Amino acid sequence: RSRPAAAAVLVLLCWVLRVPALLYNLRSSRLAGRHKSDVSFPGGKCDPADQDVVHTALRETREELGLAVPQDHVWGVLQPVYDQAKNTVVPVLAGVGPLDPQSLQPNPEEVEEVFALPLAHLLHVQNQGYTHFCKGGHFHYTMPVFLHGPHRVWGLTAIITEFTLQVLVPGAYQPRLDIP
Repeated sequence: RSRPAAAAVLVLLCWVLRVPALLYNLRSSRLAGRHKSDVSFPGGKCDPADQDVVHTALRETREELGLAVPQDHVWGVLQPVYDQAKNTVVPVLAGVGPLDPQSLQPNPEEVEEVFALPLAHLLHVQNQGYTHFCKGGHFHYTMPVFLHGPHRVWGLTAIITEFTLQVLVPGAYQPRLDIP
């Protein structure tokens, strides 16, 4: 049985200077909890007033970035992921067309910076890596990481980025699961 979504994020495909890119934010260092100053997609916890995960992602994007994405710009919902507490996080994919990330006015209580990474950057093998985690001195799991942008993209955000690349550019991005 699948668990109800605890949170939703909006994966925004945009055009920055005529180049297709994904939009990210750097969470505020003022936030409480373990994810302050992490790179993330806009999003957050599902509110009882939200009709569904799409509404959650759109509402959170409006609150965090001041960006109102129309519902008809939503392309669909990607494969859910699970955080360390086993909560379900649902990525919602949307296209917003031309966008200047610097023109956005993010909520400073939640977001320190907004930036975009071109798909070409994310697809370049030199910018892809993997982080290996150990538990009790033994290999536990491996997660993707995207490097050489303004900030390192890792954790759930990197996993969602990986899923997104596989959907947007099938065949152009292949997870390198053969890494020791």
